Amino acid sequence: MAHYLIKLFLSAGIIVLASEISKRSTLAGGIIVSLPIVSILAMVWLYRDTGDAGKAAELATSVLWLVLPSLILFAIFPWMIGRGFGFYQSLVTGCLATAGGYWVTIELVQRLLK
Repeated sequence: MAHYLIKLFLSAGIIVLASEISKRSTLAGGIIVSLPIVSILAMVWLYRDTGDAGKAAELATSVLWLVLPSLILFAIFPWMIGRGFGFYQSLVTGCLATAGGYWVTIELVQRLLK
């Protein structure tokens, strides 16, 4: 149980830290958020929990394929905000477009790897 609490508080702490730093400097916050901290933590937790480096490598490969469609959010959101759309409307639209990008990417990767 202690292991899960450590994972929870460390992971949540990084998100809170990034949010607090972003209040003072969006550039510094952007640097922290753009680091693959979540991916690194997930690979470390997966390896610690399973002892299987191959699973961690498979996770890294999945992340590699899905990084590009995740960028859709970061293109659409500021573009919509800059054109006067509301925060939540822009965020939801960006998330939906990203989900569509994930779907297309997953379909393409599955066809390429068959």
